[in-house]
Amino acid sequence: MAAGSARYVRYIVFAFVAVTIVYFITHSSYQGIRLQDGTFPGGSQGGHGSDTGTASGDQQTSPQPNSPPAERPGVMSDYDPKEYPMAMTPNDPGWNDLVGIAPGPRVNATFVSLARNSDVWDIARSIRDVEDRFNRRYNYDWVFLNDKPFDDTFKKVTTSLVSGNTFYGEIPAEHWSFPEWIDQEKARKVREDMRERKVIYGDSVSYRHMCRFESGFFFRQPLLMNYEYYWRVEPSISLFCDLHYDPFRVMKENNKKYSFVLSLYEYKETIPTLWDSTKKFMKNHPEHIAPGNSMRFLSDDGGETYNRCHFWSNFEIGSLDWLRSKAYVDFFESLDKDGGFFYERWGDAPVHSIAAGLMLPKEEIHFFDDIGYFHGPFTHCPTGEQRKLDLRCHCNPKDNFDWRGYSCTSRYFDLNGLEKPEGWKDEPK
Repeated sequence: MAAGSARYVRYIVFAFVAVTIVYFITHSSYQGIRLQDGTFPGGSQGGHGSDTGTASGDQQTSPQPNSPPAERPGVMSDYDPKEYPMAMTPNDPGWNDLVGIAPGPRVNATFVSLARNSDVWDIARSIRDVEDRFNRRYNYDWVFLNDKPFDDTFKKVTTSLVSGNTFYGEIPAEHWSFPEWIDQEKARKVREDMRERKVIYGDSVSYRHMCRFESGFFFRQPLLMNYEYYWRVEPSISLFCDLHYDPFRVMKENNKKYSFVLSLYEYKETIPTLWDSTKKFMKNHPEHIAPGNSMRFLSDDGGETYNRCHFWSNFEIGSLDWLRSKAYVDFFESLDKDGGFFYERWGDAPVHSIAAGLMLPKEEIHFFDDIGYFHGPFTHCPTGEQRKLDLRCHCNPKDNFDWRGYSCTSRYFDLNGLEKPEGWKDEPK
């Protein structure tokens, strides 16, 4: 009798363990995404086949590309911001509530990282900073893109560090290659010349593919078609300060389309004809130029020449809907046909910056002063001693780049009639 009772107890225990295992498997955040062909602005088609987007075998449990935000679990597409106030200053309720999951709505947004398998430990460092300073309380997803398949080590390491879902996409060959109209011999000679002149990344083919991809294709990847906003994170970056609010909500609720933390002048040797191509585009598409734009950030003579100011795009939070708009895609395709990504060395930073500066009203561009940030060799450290203490920053104020002569951030403040933060005159010049 006792033996029979013990056997029944074992059966019950085994059944409980089995149910528990099934539950955790089916509720795992290590998921893939189902892909479909999609139509994008400009008539191009979404990548398929090579852009697998799977993260765990054949699991296909995420929403379809192009599904409405309301269909994404945990995303509130319609809410009253006044019902969910954010702690924007130390005087706001909840400023010191930095433990546990943050209350309030979530925006339809994701982090996105372009990385190689060999970048695994550098991107792990970046993820750790972003999660510790912000995302451990918000659990936003993370999309990883690579021109090669991600290996198991990369997937396991990154998934273990991310509090939201992780998705892995392979970039289709047509988004990471020379387009058919590029003269390969001419492009090769350009690289040789730049190598001799020691132009940074001047002889690199892969760097050019990266710049073209970030300029015109990352936002068209099927894995990103679910989302409205993105936050770009690169390997080996650092975040220096706590984030007490949700930057995605700041973007959405204030109708911001593009944001930055660092700005500077581009190397003139890399973009000798970029502004000529831009002026041609402006002439051909005046309908895409926004009233009240930021031309004075880009040019000192009313648009005749480019002063080379740009937002450093290794950090950016922006609107994917804007990048997928006809205006932006027309701009990219016009530049792409001119061939400057390969005949020169056009970077995605000036491309994004010129597009935002011309196609958006200046009020739709935002400076995140309170996001302390480093990407070698430049640092953005919030200005003002008390501000850094309130944000619990660990950056050295002597490293702050904002007010130095090679920074364009002062120009941004002047353009928008903004008062510079207290203590800026005491910062390094």
